[in-house]
Parts: sequence; C-alpha cells; structure tokens
Amino acid sequence: MPNTITLWNGRTLPRIGVGTWAAGGAVYSGDSRTIYGEVDDARSEAALRMAYEMGCRVFDTAPGYGAGNAELILGRALSGKTDAFIVTKVGYFGDPTTRQSAPEDASPSAIRTTVDGSLKRLQREQLDIVLLHLNAYPIERAGEVFDTLAALRDVGKIGGFGWSTDHPERLAAFAGREGFVAVENDYNVFTPAHELMAIAEREGLVSLSRLPLAMGLLTGKYKPGQRLRSDDVKGGDADWLTFFRNGVPSPDYLARLDAIRALLRTDGRTLAQGALGWILAASPIALPIPGFTTPEQIADNLGALEKGPLPAAVMAEIATVLAAG
Repeated sequence: MPNTITLWNGRTLPRIGVGTWAAGGAVYSGDSRTIYGEVDDARSEAALRMAYEMGCRVFDTAPGYGAGNAELILGRALSGKTDAFIVTKVGYFGDPTTRQSAPEDASPSAIRTTVDGSLKRLQREQLDIVLLHLNAYPIERAGEVFDTLAALRDVGKIGGFGWSTDHPERLAAFAGREGFVAVENDYNVFTPAHELMAIAEREGLVSLSRLPLAMGLLTGKYKPGQRLRSDDVKGGDADWLTFFRNGVPSPDYLARLDAIRALLRTDGRTLAQGALGWILAASPIALPIPGFTTPEQIADNLGALEKGPLPAAVMAEIATVLAAG
C-alpha cells in the first residue's frame, strides 16, 4: 500500500498530515479556560514550517481551535506555500484576540462569515476542504449546511466539503452529494469505526483520522493514575472523552496498550509511529492528522511515513490480542 493518497481532484498527497487543535492554545468560555496541552505560538509556527519542509502537505485546523488562533498560526507558517492542502471547518468559531469561543452556529450566514474569516486568517484564496464541525448536528438541518457549502464551492471559495462526524447514518445521508469529498472521524487502533469507514470507502471519500494517537495515550507518555491539569480538556468530564476519565488515563486503555506495545514497535518504530502505521495499513482511504505541542512530536509522527504501514502479520496479531482482551 503506498504512503500517498489520491484525492477526488487527482492530486496525490503524503498520507500523514498535521492537526492544530492543541497548537491553537487556550480557549475561554466566559471565565472557564481549556487547553489541549501547553503550547507557544512561535514554537508552534516554527514546528508547522518544519512539517512542511519535511514533506507534509496536509494541515487540519478550525476556527474553533484557539478561537481562531490556530488558523492565524497556520496562515503565517504556510504563507506563500500554495501547495499546502488545508482543511478547516464551520460551526464553531470565536475571537482569536480575546480567545473567547462563541455559541455554535451553522446557519448559512454564519457559514459564509466563518469561511471568509478563515480565508483571511489562513491567507488563502481557496480553502481545500471545509467540514461541518458539529459531530451530531441534526440530519434534518444538515442539508442547508451542505447547500451553503456547495454554493461556496461553486464560487471558488472552497474546493470540497464534508462532515466531521462519527455517526454513520449522518455520513450516509449526504456522502453522495457532488462536492462532498471527505469525512473526519475518530480512527485509531482502539476505535476502528468499521461501519463509518465502509461508507466512506464506498463513496470514494478521504477519511481524515482524528485522535489517531488516542489523545496522546498511544504514545506511551501517560502512566496509570497520572492526574491531568484541571484546565486540560482531557481532564474534563465530557461524554465524548473515551481515553481519559475522571482526570486520569483510562486504566482499561492503558492495559490494552501494554498488550500491543511490542507489536506497535515492530521494526524499530516508536509507539506513535506504530499507531500511525496501524492506520496506514488498516484503510487505504485513511489520512491520519496527529496533533502536536512540540516540533519533536511532529518529527516523530511524520517519521511513520518512512516506516510505512504495519505488516499484515502484525496487524493480524494486534487484532487477535485486542479481541482476546
């Protein structure tokens, strides 16, 4: 399986990108502050330039990350680099100066305003893909969203669109539309998303794999009982948090990682490279977009391209081990 992917428009790209949720930094909702890890804007910008120089071409962001700050950082890092492929979103947004998030809004006027803001922050004439960022947005209201995105595609502001969702029925309802080219979904060795991935493959979509490292748990840096900062999103109590509960890493998932640790490290891979190699081997349409807080993490993640997909025998053994657990 090649370490590249060919998109709907014929363009071929390396199969590992970079996500910028953490890089966006702190977000405020009223007086409440949340982060995804300690970051520094200048370091993040330099790391993104390094990623580009290492050959990365896919960069995932959103106006909700850092209330727009992630887009500003990415725009500066990729200024003039017209071959960089940028994915951003609509539905969540905020003010990058105050870092205050705004209530979710996927109305046609909000979508148009958000896209125009993203174009400005990212210093682009066109956004390659724009996704609906609201995972569980009602199906009966989503048609209007994609009508609006289709109109923006018609006038050249976006190249294609899709949905950041983990709900197969939502994806199936709209995946056949002209211009609907991508889904962004949780996908990692612990979250194989079989039903949704089957729909995406059938419809010829690219699947941008979010949480490819299980919010960092698959890197091995978290220990049993390790307590996270109170303002870290991983330390919260949101229903969607799977790999961290009650402010600590999930003991169950740490045990699963221990069971497959040696397999992920096949042929000298780091744990992160093994986890990304699992994705590369598991689906030909998957393009993982691991996030980062340091340049070293980007270098480690992109190193998975050279290592390539995990061998079939290793994939089979991982499946057997996890099924037995």
